[in-house]
Amino acid sequence: MIGEAPGGVDVHTANSARIYDYMLGGKDNFAADREAAERIVRVFPESRDGVRGNREFLGKVVRHLAGEIGIRQFVDIGAGLPTRNNVHQVAHSVDPAARTVYVDNDPVVCVHGRALLAKTSTVAMVNGDVRKPEDIHAKVSQTGLIDWNRPVGLLMVAMLHFVDEPHEHVARLREMVAPGSYLAITHLTTTGERGDDTERLRQIYSRTNTPVLPRSTEEINLFFGDFELLDTSHFIPPHLIRRFASLGWGGVARKR
Repeated sequence: MIGEAPGGVDVHTANSARIYDYMLGGKDNFAADREAAERIVRVFPESRDGVRGNREFLGKVVRHLAGEIGIRQFVDIGAGLPTRNNVHQVAHSVDPAARTVYVDNDPVVCVHGRALLAKTSTVAMVNGDVRKPEDIHAKVSQTGLIDWNRPVGLLMVAMLHFVDEPHEHVARLREMVAPGSYLAITHLTTTGERGDDTERLRQIYSRTNTPVLPRSTEEINLFFGDFELLDTSHFIPPHLIRRFASLGWGGVARKR
């Protein structure tokens, strides 16, 4: 996107998906996104490593679910722009027949994603909002790639902190997946020692299309409901967990 903007794209307002893309070293971003990202880095110097660590966490989770657990279908909600080591690529490295549906509520992200994924028959991208679980369920079903009656890897990585009061919607999505399914979440956290910095981060994101809402680890844990939290220490390396410590928290849980 650097240079020319597709029709209908607001290049003057920073966009969370494009900020994330810039932090990962991507090219699908504009000056407003890069300026916002650099302001974030000044507040949280570790944020660039945090974003990359978040991406690595996602890859480790998908590889574990596909390889060790045998999950063959994934639904990635709030997927953002396709970048390196996407969910379907990691899953395909285990089984080329694994199926992935990406969901995002940004129409421009969806158009861009569909263009990049057009030639991959086991992958689809749909426009959906986590605040409308039934709509997501219906649209994902319409792709013909996901069987909701079988275990699924449900991914909500670095997106729930952009949603106001999402617990009820996540609970509805938990109800929709079959027993043996897995839920993976990462989320920005609030900590007392970084309270001032977190407030400055809120101010930066308030000028974007998606204000940010960090939560406590207790609030994040509630997203998993009665799912059984996994001990991730055997497939998430310690250095990656340390990267999360100052900015966010991640977890994986299984529906019994």
